[in-house]
Formats: sequence, C-alpha cells, structure tokens
Amino acid sequence: MNILKNISYFGFSTFLSRILGYLRDTLIAVFLGTSAAADAMFVAFRIPNTFRSLFAEGSFNSAFIPAYAKQKGVKKRNYFANQVLNLLIFFILFVVFVIEIFTPQFLSIVSPGFQDISGKFDLAVSLSRITFPFLFFISIASFLSAILNSKDKFLVTAAAPIILNILLVVTLFFFHDNEMQTVYASSYALTIAGIIQVLFLFFFARKFFKLNLSFAVKINNQVKSFFNQLLPSVFASGVNQINILTGTIIASFQSGAVSYLYYADRIYQLPLALTGIAIATVILPRLSKEVFNLKFNKVNFIQNRSLELCLFLSLPATIGIIIASNQVISALYGYGSFTGDSVANTSSALLLFSLGLPAFGLIKIYSSFYFARSNTKFPFYLSLVSVFLNISISLIFFKKYGFLIIPLATSFSAWFTVLIYQINLIKLGYHSFDKLFFIRLIKSLLSTIVMGLILCVLLKYFAYYLELKSLLKAVVLISIVLFSALMYFLSAYFLKAFSIKDLKI
Repeated sequence: MNILKNISYFGFSTFLSRILGYLRDTLIAVFLGTSAAADAMFVAFRIPNTFRSLFAEGSFNSAFIPAYAKQKGVKKRNYFANQVLNLLIFFILFVVFVIEIFTPQFLSIVSPGFQDISGKFDLAVSLSRITFPFLFFISIASFLSAILNSKDKFLVTAAAPIILNILLVVTLFFFHDNEMQTVYASSYALTIAGIIQVLFLFFFARKFFKLNLSFAVKINNQVKSFFNQLLPSVFASGVNQINILTGTIIASFQSGAVSYLYYADRIYQLPLALTGIAIATVILPRLSKEVFNLKFNKVNFIQNRSLELCLFLSLPATIGIIIASNQVISALYGYGSFTGDSVANTSSALLLFSLGLPAFGLIKIYSSFYFARSNTKFPFYLSLVSVFLNISISLIFFKKYGFLIIPLATSFSAWFTVLIYQINLIKLGYHSFDKLFFIRLIKSLLSTIVMGLILCVLLKYFAYYLELKSLLKAVVLISIVLFSALMYFLSAYFLKAFSIKDLKI
C-alpha cells in the first residue's frame, strides 16, 4: 500500500469538498450574516453534522476495520458486516424517531440560550426536525465508507461529501429571496444529500459487500466486541467535535456567538482534514495489519512518519492562520450581511482555534495507534477528561471573556490530550520517537518561520487590496497564501524536512 498516494487521493477529494463548503458558507454569510435565523440554522445543522463528523471522520473506521480484518474469508466478512449494519439501522432509526418527537426538549439542552429570543427557538426546532434524518443516512454512508476504506478505496469515500456541498450551493443560489426561504431550503437539501450519498457509496461498495437486511439479528461474540468498542471509539475520535458541540451550547447564551464559532470552525477544519483526519484514516488499515502480524518495527516506523507528516503540514497552516486570521475571514465572508463586527469576532475565534490545530490533528493520529491494537478504552477515558476540562474552563470564564473562551478552552484541552496520549504510549511501549523525527521537526519549524516572514511582508505590501469590499481581496489573499505555501515547500525541500520515499510503503 502506498500511504502517500492514498493520503493524496483522500486529501484532494477532501480539499475539493471543503472548497465547495467555503463557497456554501460564503453564500450563507452573504444572505444571512450572523442573524438569529443563521444561529437557528447552524444549530439545526450542528447536531447531525456533529454525528457525521463522529462517524465519518475515522471513528466508525477505527472500530470496524480492525474487527472486519480479523474475519477470515469473504463469507464471514460479509456476514459480520451485515450483522453490524442491521443493528446499526435499528439503533439509529430509534434515535432519530425519539429526537423527532422530543425535539423541543432536546434543543432546550443543546441551545438553552435560544429560548430568551422570540421565535429563535421555535425556528431551530422546525429546522432540526427537517435535518435530523440526515443522521440515519450519514450513518449508513459511514458504514459503506468503512467497507471501501478496508479495501483501500479512499478516493470514493472522501469524494462523497462533495455531493452535500454541491447540493447546498445550488440550493442557496436558487432559494435566497428571504431568510426563511434560505434556512428551510438549506435544511431540506441537507437531508436529501444524505440519501444521495448512501446511493453513491453503495454503487461502489456492492463489489465488496452483499447486502442482506434482516430483523433476525444474531449478536455473536465478534459483533458484540465491535459494538463494545464502537462507542468508546466514536467518543475518542470525535473529542474535538464534542468539544465544539458543547461550545455551541454555551455560546447560545450570547447573540451571534453560535455563528461566529461556526464560521471559524469551518476555516480550520480544512487543514485539519488534510492533516490529522486524512493521515489517521489512511494509516489505520495498514497499522492494524502490521500489529496483527507482530511487525512492531514497521509499526513504529509508520507511526513516526505519520506524526512527522501531520506536523509538517499543520505547523505552517497554524502560523498562517495566526498571522492572517482577520484577512482570511474578511476575504471569505466579509460581504453583504456579514458586518465588520462579524469579521472581527469570527477572526478572533479562528485565531484561538488555530492555536490547537496541530493538536487536533495529532489526537486523530494518536488515537489510531490505540485503535489499531483494538484498545479503545484509554482513548475513551482520556476523551472524557478532555471534554470535562474544556467544559469547566468555558463555564468558569464565559461571563468574563464571552464566547472567545470557548475556542481557547478547546485548544488548551487538545494539547493536554496530546501530552497524556504520548506519555501513555511511551509507558505502554506502543511508540518511541526515532532520531529522524526530531531532525525533520526542526527543519519543518525553520521552513515555517521562513514562510511566516514572507506572509507578513506580503500582507503588509498588499494591505490596500485586502481591505476592499469586492471579491478582488479574495483573489489577492488566495494568491498570497499560495505563494507563501510554495515558499514553505521549497524551503522544506532544500532543508530536506520531508521524504516522500518514506511513505511509499
């Protein structure tokens, strides 16, 4: 398996999906800004999208792929997969049914601050009832993605979310006459996109999986073991999304804060998807096989190179966002209903989120080291501690610092999690850093400094163009970012901060 090739496939599809996502969010910013209707829609989107991130971005894979790989023979693998799918369908349908009935009670928990604003809570309830069925379809899509990922078909699984963004962009272009039309049309588009994604993935998965729906589900030891590992795996892999969700709950008490956090979250998710999520998703099947075959030298080599690649890609992204957070938000969203105050508040949230960007990626990769060994308990318990720490900091300081404490607490708890992960990995003998890792890390840091200096000079030189109200500022910013990125990679090439050969395994 060529790890770099698969990361490239996964990264390219994810990049295309996120670019379309930015176009979608820009249209939402233009038509809705940070209004009460926008807040209501983002809460309606946040719940199913949180579950999408929990299931789709490695969590389901983490429990399913090692268990699926242990099944000997095509018939046993297909039987195991069908048992898992049938149980999954039953459970998710039950959850969706309960939430649809008790949506007001559920939203009073996840967005309690909305009840203080007339009409905002009722709108959020109506929109959530439209969007929540998306959870069912995206869960099935995640199952099919896990089947495909186990066969190294990463391009298809990473391309599936593109469907959602295309449909939402088209919807926003045609339905934006007023706020109510925009939020309702977008909510219906979300659920319809879930259905299309399932059909798309099933078309490719049918080669490797023969569907056999049945109510007579037999829970054997293998299936029981899988579901025992699934919940801890989902919680551990999705700790960042869970922290964002809890942040949304707290932010609902401040007008516009939910929107500020949503827009900021969308920006740093792109480099995170291209680093931690892509790398963790691709290395897990390989790590699981090497651990099963007891080839621990190769396991340690893959682990070091994956951490190295994560930092190589996330460090320049972090510095770039810190330096240009205001310009990025202004260029992407600063039009129409998105005011100067919205730009300032969103860019402040983005800057604080970016402080934890490398940690968010490392958490994804570190948790894969445990999942490859079928150890989901430690990541689960550590995630509980991380979420508790994040919530505690946010609640204690929210009155004093407002919504900005939420991204800061999220970043702080992420670095705490990384530290504990590494200490425990060394203690268990699961991982040891090699000399090459530290040499390349220093070289990556030097390249990042070079890039940061170039970016500062360019932002100052083109400051006039970046303050315009037209789309020209977006073109100028993208050009600056691309040139700075080119300088980073050139610097890294001459310093030999990275080797492509190491990932051609």
